[in-house]
Amino acid sequence: MKKIKLIADSTCDLSPELLERYDISIIPLCIVMGEASYYDGLDTTPEEIYRWADANKTTPKTAAVTFEKSVEILQPFIEEERDILFFGISSQMSTTCNVIRMLPETTGDERYGRIRVIDSLNLSTGIGLQVLYAARLAEAGKSADEIEELVNSRRDSVRASFVVDTLTYLARGGRCSAVTALLANTLKVKPKIAVTNGAMDVARKYRGTLKFAILKYAEDLKPLLLSADNSCVFITHSGCSQEIVDAVWAYLEELHHFKAIYVTRAGGVISSHCGPGTLGILFYDGNKDV
Repeated sequence: MKKIKLIADSTCDLSPELLERYDISIIPLCIVMGEASYYDGLDTTPEEIYRWADANKTTPKTAAVTFEKSVEILQPFIEEERDILFFGISSQMSTTCNVIRMLPETTGDERYGRIRVIDSLNLSTGIGLQVLYAARLAEAGKSADEIEELVNSRRDSVRASFVVDTLTYLARGGRCSAVTALLANTLKVKPKIAVTNGAMDVARKYRGTLKFAILKYAEDLKPLLLSADNSCVFITHSGCSQEIVDAVWAYLEELHHFKAIYVTRAGGVISSHCGPGTLGILFYDGNKDV
């Protein structure tokens, strides 16, 4: 049995194949639609979320991981005395990391205090990149302490950004005004949302069709992509056409830089806030040996 166990919350947006490959377990956040609460990735899908949001002209609320589900998933590894590293969505966006930190107090079991909680200061595969880096370090024989230190030392090198097709969902969730959303949608403005210091902000605005905006976004990233850690790059989307995804894949492939190009589908939490038609290219800035 491996001594080190990696666990992340559901916003890491890693594919089932990657989760299985590196034996990564997931603790789901919650999605609240009306009076009902659902576990992200277990009880509902992005398509169901979109249908509910459009029918009710609002977006679901999202909530941190629950105490009950966290204990359910963590307890077996606690009993096995594994060295657990937990990766959570930015603490500026959710209280998830604090829920895990408080488990020794809420459970009355001091063994939960051995969990190393890593605040990713990111979301989506901006978290996933850090989890995969930790997995490679574990395979290289690094200790839990070493992995935690190395992951945190590279945290600011994660480049996470997305182009959003419509501001309707952000407006419904109160993250921009309805007037701004209406103007942006009418003028076909596609904003680039970037994660900086653990928070999201508009970094640039593109005009035109979604495919044009996303390909221009990819081209603008070229200098950073060519100097990026070449171990992998993520294309993460919330429901873009296969034509657009394939076009971005082809562009990244033509750079002849990355050893692996992963395509992942954003889960329910990310999809609830950004809506369909969002796509991001996520990677580590700067090369590393591991």
